[in-house]
Amino acid sequence: MLSVPYYLFAMFGPGAGASPEDQKRSTMTTIVMTVFMVVIFYVMLIRPQQTQAKKQKALIAGLKKNDKVITSSGIIGIVTSVAEESVTIRSADTKLEIQKSAITSVTSAGSES
Repeated sequence: MLSVPYYLFAMFGPGAGASPEDQKRSTMTTIVMTVFMVVIFYVMLIRPQQTQAKKQKALIAGLKKNDKVITSSGIIGIVTSVAEESVTIRSADTKLEIQKSAITSVTSAGSES
């Protein structure tokens, strides 16, 4: 079985009787196309995911008492205390301790009291 780069060179390469200049041009075209695809992949998939992760980390770091939050499971509550890895929220008559990573958004910021 041929490895992927050699397969690409064979697929897009010049014919059997091509000159050395045609072979170089074909190789450079393949390399440029590969680099271009990697750049497009980074810009469209990896970079937006990194930006979203930074926003989520900032949101979790900024949690404080009396913030109204929504969890990933859809629970809406008010933060009563913040610990190292978890947050205690009050939702209706229930107190819940959840992980900080479960918080998806802060709907209104509360005042420290």
